[in-house]
Amino acid sequence: MSELHLVLGIAVLGSNALAGAWGAACWLRGEPSIAFWYLLRTAQAIVVLQVLVGGVLIAMGESAPDDLHVIYGLSPLLVSLVSEGMRVRAMQRELEPIDEPDSLERPEQVTLARRIVLGEMGVMTIGAILIVTLSLRAMQSG
Repeated sequence: MSELHLVLGIAVLGSNALAGAWGAACWLRGEPSIAFWYLLRTAQAIVVLQVLVGGVLIAMGESAPDDLHVIYGLSPLLVSLVSEGMRVRAMQRELEPIDEPDSLERPEQVTLARRIVLGEMGVMTIGAILIVTLSLRAMQSG
């Protein structure tokens, strides 16, 4: 089970690094990306699996290397949840000044949707990059 935890730790790093890099590249070019969301959701699922396996290891009596490892190990899950909340807020911020989005002309709706998606991608990209740094720290402490 410890080997699985190690493999998942590497997968957390790799998947979030890939999602973060892809998201940053697309965001900088101003290009929304469907692939980014698949990469991100895969990375988030791996984070959840990693935390679950770590919890099972602790429940089975295997002691964590130290408390700092546990904190850094749980932090990516917290970052994912906070990022999701911030993503919703980014969308709301774009919609606040608009009374009725459906009343906008089609080109204006497309522009609005593009701004929303890029804002959400920006927030989630920062979250993925933060998860990489926290995961590196968790590996260093473990």
